[in-house]
Amino acid sequence: MSSETIDHRPNRLFIILAGFFVTNAIIAELIGAKIFQLEDSLGISRFSFDMFGQENLSFQLTAGVLLWPVIFVMTDMINEYYGKRGVRFLSFLTVGLIIYAFLMVYVAMHVTPSEWWMGSKQEEGISDLNKSFKVVFGQGLNIIVGSVVAFLIGQLVDVVVFQRIKRATGEKKIWMRTTISTLVSQLIDSYVVLFIAFYLLGNWPLKLVIAIGIMNYIYKFLMAVLLTPLVYLIHGWIEKYLGHDLASQMKTKAMSTRIS
Repeated sequence: MSSETIDHRPNRLFIILAGFFVTNAIIAELIGAKIFQLEDSLGISRFSFDMFGQENLSFQLTAGVLLWPVIFVMTDMINEYYGKRGVRFLSFLTVGLIIYAFLMVYVAMHVTPSEWWMGSKQEEGISDLNKSFKVVFGQGLNIIVGSVVAFLIGQLVDVVVFQRIKRATGEKKIWMRTTISTLVSQLIDSYVVLFIAFYLLGNWPLKLVIAIGIMNYIYKFLMAVLLTPLVYLIHGWIEKYLGHDLASQMKTKAMSTRIS
């Protein structure tokens, strides 16, 4: 890649946004095996909801949700300046890299461990470090399949909703197109992953899938709203970095391809 290509600001911006996008997506998948209690983490009393026959529901969330809101913000910024082709390219690339990452993790889980390493954490209460490694990274295939499919569908829906709203509102109301597109795509994402991983390929009853999906979506809804200032902050930085004229040209070009 020539220095002119690297120094070209639109190219450099795409690399920056793509880097955050891909890195956050892969990390979210890798840490998704941990389930945390949101209320306890915030130091507040646990909520208790009863829905669809499921009692005492609270915000027990996968650690991956910590990063997914940032991913969808990156999606909207890429959509704003590079259009649906940019988002779709990165979405398919990311899916491929996630699959690659899990293949490498699978290989790492099955290579023969060193004997001294297996017992190196006994003082910390871990008698077999290799077994712990497999437990942490050995997510079920159903979760991987559900998560990847949900991610891809969510991204493709996000780009369509975002551009339809922008065509209707123009350059104004950034908060509307980013927030609504994120809320719609994350609603689909939440239920696709649960439906595939725990209903089709698992043994959860449909009522439990619906109830857990609602709890996950409440969190994602709140995060989408709370991250609105971050959208304006990133948007403002990009406009300053590119300059008004270049930014306008890129946004016009991003919207030039009709939504199929």
